[in-house]
Amino acid sequence: MAPRGLSGEEKRVKLLEIFHESRDFFQLKELEKLGPKLKGIVSQTVKDVLQSLVDDGLVQADKIGSSNFYWSFPSQQGVLLETKLNAVKENRAISRTHISILNSKLVDEKAERINSDDRVKALKKLTRLEKDLTDLKAELNAYGDSNPAKVEEAKRATFLAKEAAYRWTDNYGMLLAHFTRQNGIGIEDIRQYLGIEEEYEDLD
Repeated sequence: MAPRGLSGEEKRVKLLEIFHESRDFFQLKELEKLGPKLKGIVSQTVKDVLQSLVDDGLVQADKIGSSNFYWSFPSQQGVLLETKLNAVKENRAISRTHISILNSKLVDEKAERINSDDRVKALKKLTRLEKDLTDLKAELNAYGDSNPAKVEEAKRATFLAKEAAYRWTDNYGMLLAHFTRQNGIGIEDIRQYLGIEEEYEDLD
């Protein structure tokens, strides 16, 4: 049986590994050579995989001179997960508000029951509201404490991001030196272009 090829998500993970393990800047042509050699990614698919990572904010891209450069720091994944977690918390708060409103309407409907056509209409409306309430509770549970794995994942990502930040500051000088040797650009020019202050290495 022929070996199974990499899935789209596996290609994304492995291409990210090239950035995080090498701690370097790359051009597309370089990645198209390294992808097959280091991670088994078909060269022709590297461009699309790279673009998907850029679109999701996991890889940064910028044009310097006439060349496009790509880079990725491990801390970016932690920030992305934290953003998603905040969005989940916001959605949960909105769902709780809706549930509170629906509960109030249910109480009002039950208090106004009388034996008439109005009562029949009210019962139908009550049925619809109860269904909405059930749906919202299900949505709330999907975001809530019933799924602690997502919260722990975000906490772990934040911790790893902090550790990665310390590692990257240790290699900051090495990266600048490499880039200036490759492109003949001064360190101060690179800092100014990327918006990096001289105090960048001071994390305390």
